[in-house]
This record gives sequence, structure tokens and C-alpha cells, in this order.
Amino acid sequence: MKQVVVLGAKGRFGRSAVTAFQASGWQVRAFGRNWTGIAEAGVKRITGDVMDEAALNAACAGCDLIINAVNPPYEDWAATLPSITNAVIKAAKKAGATVVIPGNLYNYGAGCPPVLREDTAWRPTARKGHMRVDMENAYRASGVRTIVVRAGDYIDTEQSGNWFDVQIAKNAHKGRTSYPGVLDALHPWAFLPDVAAATVLLCEQRDAFHAFEEFGFDGYSLTGQQLADAIAVEANRPQKVVGVPWKLIKVMGLVNPTMRELAELRYLWNVPHVMDGRKLLQALPGFTPTPLKDAMRIALRKDIR
Repeated sequence: MKQVVVLGAKGRFGRSAVTAFQASGWQVRAFGRNWTGIAEAGVKRITGDVMDEAALNAACAGCDLIINAVNPPYEDWAATLPSITNAVIKAAKKAGATVVIPGNLYNYGAGCPPVLREDTAWRPTARKGHMRVDMENAYRASGVRTIVVRAGDYIDTEQSGNWFDVQIAKNAHKGRTSYPGVLDALHPWAFLPDVAAATVLLCEQRDAFHAFEEFGFDGYSLTGQQLADAIAVEANRPQKVVGVPWKLIKVMGLVNPTMRELAELRYLWNVPHVMDGRKLLQALPGFTPTPLKDAMRIALRKDIR
């Protein structure tokens, strides 16, 4: 039976990956530091730390795929990303497994072109962009078969600490949308279950790909105003669009590492950019993202807002 281990299975992408692979008939191992509640049918929960070599190797043994969804806090990236990367590469070599990484757009930098493709040059300008480039280059150089599924900001099915639920739509049902950038600049979004579903389909044809393969996921390309309008429809009330206090965030960053790391990525909300998803659609010609109105309806359910 096809086996996959999801590292960081309690996080945003990890949680969605567990659900998507389980629904597609894979035997799923969910690897995380601690667990509560009851596991989904067909999912084996494993408690462990990715930096525990013995625990990681045991979790990955016999698996066809390793989903590296481990996502430490921004302020910990410099100290932890290289070690996590090396640990996963070693485990993948030992297991003979393919590694899958949910990619972001930090690699391209503030001078990125308006359309981002798999062959767009990486010119990171933020520290986190440089760290992501180093991480992906490590996988490329390792010889481990690696698939990167790169998307913009996530729209999730539950509150998971992303921009959409923490800031933008937090007060949507009160008629208030807080947008962190200029309202006429295009910005890429992706409904997280769609990204996970596409990842499963790509993994099922992984033998046809190069040793290191990237796919851009084009979900929804929206200006800030278009996003606010979509929120207004599903929230069933007009939205007053207000900005995000970036000056305050920058000042807070003097003492708060998380705020400092957020401020570094402000350019993503002001520089127009979209994903070119044609390569993914060539590999998955029948794949269709969830309609935006349906994604909004799910994300804005009152029971999670």
C-alpha cells in the first residue's frame, strides 16, 4: 500500500495533507510533537521531534513520500531550518523516499516580475527568502527526489494563524476588512485543500518528473479590493476596507521578533505578482480549483470566525 509520512502534521499544510492523502487511499503517518483527540481512520499518529534522528528515521522507514510541512516560527528559522533540512534529507536517503515541500514566494524578492514561473530567477531580498533559497538548493544538491508545490497566501478551512484569518477577515462579519497592502495590486491566494489535493495528484506521477521539480499553484489572483468584494458577498454585508498599521508593526519589531519578521515581508502586499500555474495544469489537466465563492464561504463560516 502507498505510504506517506507527514512531518509537521498539526500545522496548516500538514493537516490538509493528512486529510488529502488519506482520502486518496494512502496509508498516512502523521508525525508531530503531541496529539489530542481521535485520529482519522487510516491515519497513524506518531509523536516525535524532527530533530530526533532515531524517531524521524523510524517514522519515515518504508514510506514512499515524506511531506516536509515542518514550519517553525519565523524568528527561529535561522537556527532551525538548516538542521531540519539536513535531517529530512538524511531520512529520505535512508528510506529511499521522495520529499515534498510546500513552497512560498519569498525566493523571488521585492524586485519580482508580475508573473512568477518555475524558471523565474530567485533574487531574495528578505532574510527569510535567502533561507528558503538555501533550503531548496540543499534539496536540489542532495540528489533526493524533491517536489516543491509553490503557492501564494493560504485561505484555510479553519483558523490557523495566517494573514487571511488573523488580520484580513478577522472582523468580516462586522463589516470590516483589514488589508495589508495597496488595494489595486494583484496578489496570489490559494485554498489550502486545493493545494493539498493537487500535491497528492502530483505525487502519484512523481516518477515522471526530474529529481528536483517545482510547480506553481495558481489559485486566485486578486487585488485587495477584489478580495474585499468577495468577502463582502459571502459575509453578506458591505466591507469597510482599512489598512494595517505597518509603522506600529515596525516599531513593535524592535522588541518583538515575530513583528520584525512580518515587517520584512511587507513588499509582498505592495508589489503586484501572480503565479503562472500552466505547468501544474499540464501535469494535471483535469484539476480545477474550488470556486472562490465556495472557498470564501468555507473560510468565513461563523462557527470559526
